[in-house]
Amino acid sequence: MKSYHLELFADYHQFYLQDEAAEGNLSDAWDEVATRRMLAVSAGVVGIGTARNTNVPVTLEFLESKPPGDFANFDHVVEGSLVVAAGPLVVAGCTDYFPDALRLDVKPGTFRVRLSASGLDSLSANGLDGEDHYLVQLWPGHPIEPTVLKQRSV
Repeated sequence: MKSYHLELFADYHQFYLQDEAAEGNLSDAWDEVATRRMLAVSAGVVGIGTARNTNVPVTLEFLESKPPGDFANFDHVVEGSLVVAAGPLVVAGCTDYFPDALRLDVKPGTFRVRLSASGLDSLSANGLDGEDHYLVQLWPGHPIEPTVLKQRSV
């Protein structure tokens, strides 16, 4: 397992994982359903929704196989798929300067992506501070439609 502990600028309440050469566009993917599930998908790119639109802590894990579900420690859990045709994988906030974004070498293939979010109800009154955390896990797997495994209460 490879693990990265990141602090990402989640402007517009999102960050993304993208095959560097992908031409997918999340602008149409963030509909009401995707916003509620906190996951938007387009060709070669996955958008991860956040509770805050400022810097957020993210743990990114690359696994060999599907991890067990941890529903007790998270407010929201959702899965989808990401196809990496060539790589590298870019990890960035949606308004980050793309050439300076973090790039991770991954083998091309189809990955399952699981977002597990915690502390979503811990935000301050102004929405800028909180104890929210985002665990994003990737492993090789067949493509699936985005699926909510545990819906946060709103």
